[in-house]
Amino acid sequence: MGKIKVGVIGVGNCFAGLYQGIEYYKQHNAEVTGIMHREIGGYRVQDIEFVSAFDVGENKVGKTLDEAAMAEPNMVKWINLPKSETIVHPSPVMDGISKYTEEMIKPKRIELSPELEKEIMDEIKRTGTEILINYLPVGSQKATEYWANIALKTGCAFVNNMPVFIASNPEWEKKFREKGIPVIGDDIKGMIGATIVHRVLAKLTADRGSSVANTYQLNVGGNTDFKNMLERERLESKKISKTESVQSQFNERLDDKNIHIGPSDFVPFLENTKIAFMNIEGRMWADIPYKMEVKLTVDDKANSGGIVADAIRLAKVALERGERGAVIPACAYLMKHPPEQMADAVAKQELERFIKEEA
Repeated sequence: MGKIKVGVIGVGNCFAGLYQGIEYYKQHNAEVTGIMHREIGGYRVQDIEFVSAFDVGENKVGKTLDEAAMAEPNMVKWINLPKSETIVHPSPVMDGISKYTEEMIKPKRIELSPELEKEIMDEIKRTGTEILINYLPVGSQKATEYWANIALKTGCAFVNNMPVFIASNPEWEKKFREKGIPVIGDDIKGMIGATIVHRVLAKLTADRGSSVANTYQLNVGGNTDFKNMLERERLESKKISKTESVQSQFNERLDDKNIHIGPSDFVPFLENTKIAFMNIEGRMWADIPYKMEVKLTVDDKANSGGIVADAIRLAKVALERGERGAVIPACAYLMKHPPEQMADAVAKQELERFIKEEA
């Protein structure tokens, strides 16, 4: 099989985890853990190549991709990256930086203009980029919509890793469908993340016949993602995404006052470690109460990399098959806020069926 040519929007900490993880698997060809699908449509994780990149940080723009991925404030330093030929190009800031992270990121304030858009589109075409992956910070509504339009104009498939609703927004999904371009989104579930664990527990309570009175999920971490989320005004779509992902697994929807998912808090010394606290209370046989408490500790960036590696390969397969608009099985299994919510077991079955389909 050939290579998958990918462009990245936002050379931040999450991308650094994906990039270094792919390089890890390139260096370790033996059977190793951490990959959900060894092959998708004949493509391995090792077939993913990052041929274009866009960012706003003054210490990233103009650098090679390997240098930018290791630059501050990124914290992922798992392995040494080989020298990349890909140069990070400037991106418009728009609403992509919060007041809490501006000093950390030190963005280059490049004016939004037709000339900048042309430069971006020329770079995408020059490099043969076929899939754009969105790694902008939570709350980047305008910036994400800008890049979704770039994908539409350049014919690139779009993988939306964050909680601005593109694939799950009927108007945006229609634009991709009418252009004949696949889109996968919105807002990735971690491999073993807080939301996927919470969803599984919620489905367990529903399947076992118990009722749920209330539930909450609280998350803390120490990287730029968590510092960005200190600006609560940026969290509206994130809160919706996480809450609806869990709500969808109950037999009966909980009253809004009885479910609380986030917001998160920032604890600097945790760095890339994310700690999630989950609680479910309800009643079972003979109306007897039960209470469930879970603490999950994970490396936040290792949690997302494997999901995006699958999403990229699924987007490539969708391009080859001429899929239009939202790739429903991929969205439902990999994302918190897909166009159509499914139980994870059902979503997995649908995804495996999609992967095995003939072109």
